[in-house]
Amino acid sequence: MIIAERKPLEEIAAMAAPYKNIFVLGCDTCVGVCMAGGRKEAEETAALLRIHRKKEKLEGEVVSSSMERQCEYEFIDEVLEKIEGYDLIVSLACGVGVQTMVEHVANLRVVPGLNTTSMGYPTEQGVWSERCLGCGDCVLHLTMGICPITRCAKTLLNGPCGGSAEGLCEVGEDIPCAWQLIHDRLSSFSRLKDLNEIQPPKDWSTSHHGGPRTTVREDVRIDRGE
Repeated sequence: MIIAERKPLEEIAAMAAPYKNIFVLGCDTCVGVCMAGGRKEAEETAALLRIHRKKEKLEGEVVSSSMERQCEYEFIDEVLEKIEGYDLIVSLACGVGVQTMVEHVANLRVVPGLNTTSMGYPTEQGVWSERCLGCGDCVLHLTMGICPITRCAKTLLNGPCGGSAEGLCEVGEDIPCAWQLIHDRLSSFSRLKDLNEIQPPKDWSTSHHGGPRTTVREDVRIDRGE
């Protein structure tokens, strides 16, 4: 899932200060699951913003609601009537959701209420660990399902560096060495010989370093006669 966290209230309040009527709009999928931008968080953000604006003697109203997903046009269309007439939308979606809202309804003034941090999974209640960078050239089949691009500080494709010790990365004492994890998993499947195969340089053209990416699935694409 996409992981995000709410921006400091002071930052949200500063963005909202020039506007009178404000709508805090939550997103109930990824950022709802990680307890950053769902209906509950939208209500809390709106309440805190109302208190802050009252202290600053700013006029207007602050309301909140949430929607299924802000990253799809059809769901945005369902809330257009609800948010009509408001001067500012504080979006509690990930960065993709904010930009989708802006691209689909150009006259909306939308600002982000969250900082999008990573793609990961929950390791425990309230803790998410990054597991994917979306590089576009997955190598998990070579590394027994453990991503060296995300989990190795040096994104090495051919075994560990010389900086790990006792299974831990030199970057931090609480960070497991990704290649130690890969080694142990290969060993458990009696496949350590796989480490002898040298992997060629990675094709980074599919990663973000080549600029904004567009993914096209021709098998599911709808021909709109364009």
